[in-house]
Amino acid sequence: MDHNSVDVLKVREDFPILKREIHGKKLVYLDNAATSQRPVQVIKAIEEFYSQHNANIHRAVHTLSSESTELYEEARRKVRMFINAKFIEEIVFTRNTTEAINLVAYSLANTLKEGDEIVSTVMEHHSNMVPWQMLRDRFGITLKFARLTKDGHIDLDHLASLVSERTKLVAVNHVSNVLGVVNPVKTIINIAHDKGAMVLVDAAQSAPHLKIDVAAIDCDFMAFSSHKMLGPTGIGVLYAKKDILERMEPFLRGGDMISTVTTERPTWNKLPWRFEAGTSNFADGYAFGVALDYLNALGMDAIEKHEHGLANFTIKLLEERVPGIHILGPKENRIGVVSFYFDDIPHDLIGILLNDEFGIAIRTGCHCAQPLHEFFGLTGTARASFYLYNTLEEAEYFVNALEEVVAKLRK
Repeated sequence: MDHNSVDVLKVREDFPILKREIHGKKLVYLDNAATSQRPVQVIKAIEEFYSQHNANIHRAVHTLSSESTELYEEARRKVRMFINAKFIEEIVFTRNTTEAINLVAYSLANTLKEGDEIVSTVMEHHSNMVPWQMLRDRFGITLKFARLTKDGHIDLDHLASLVSERTKLVAVNHVSNVLGVVNPVKTIINIAHDKGAMVLVDAAQSAPHLKIDVAAIDCDFMAFSSHKMLGPTGIGVLYAKKDILERMEPFLRGGDMISTVTTERPTWNKLPWRFEAGTSNFADGYAFGVALDYLNALGMDAIEKHEHGLANFTIKLLEERVPGIHILGPKENRIGVVSFYFDDIPHDLIGILLNDEFGIAIRTGCHCAQPLHEFFGLTGTARASFYLYNTLEEAEYFVNALEEVVAKLRK
């Protein structure tokens, strides 16, 4: 397939759910920032695994266990290559982004002391905010939040002023799930490293849409989820530099993360398995690898270009056709996330009418980013978020439908 563009009509044939109707209208799925849909290749992979290979991993010597283990570990190798990590030991499977961030938080808790600092931003998803608040409340660390500019960028001067020699970690998202803005994480990492601080990058909204290279940006941690990038729910990734993982204490204990146990004490398994307690989600891990194959076949550069075109097209039409709309985030340097609001119309009513009358699925509310909305003086927004299978025709249908909904609600 041409890696310069996405053959979206061909791609759509791989997604059975896109043939559904909602209230008599063809489904237009624009809630991809919450979760993506799955191609038939991933759906079939799950069925194939359970019907042909299912057995617990890392335990038995029989054929099924060997096959299951190899398929799961092959998925780990695919993740390593997808983000250009140096070592396979740097890829830890978790349930999702949230668990990956919590793993870091609980492991760091053993090393922090009162007066240590963590720096983040007000644009973070709750999952990259609440764990650090937990550390503040339990251990007396100082938690600082960088403000934003009016157009939705991180105020880098303010962030730099917050990072000091006491700062142990800077936690920042790569892409905002509300603003769609692509943050300059390499610059932020350089600021942090200059002061001796580590950096965690929440890549839940970037890994599905952009080419990721952890070696190039030099982050210490990165977290993302399978379900936002065509894969199954219930499996995610924590990337961490090998030397850091070797110093970290495990978050969960028991099962596969153990090497030996006596009644006195255990010893931990080798990396990365010491951070994967209990029975792993090996079936969905295998299917996640199939999802990565799909993304690689399309090409992440082509996916980014496709979504960038959709976002620009949609924003232009919204501004031309929908009176009184306010669109959050910058015009450029963004992925296909378009959050908007009206001064006179509740965002939830927009979502209900778009679904019920036009079959369009969008998200309304705070999108798990309440402090961000408060920063802009909002109680919530409506959000349309695009992915590789969305079309310009769907974008225009959405704008036309929103125009009708707004006119109806203003009568």
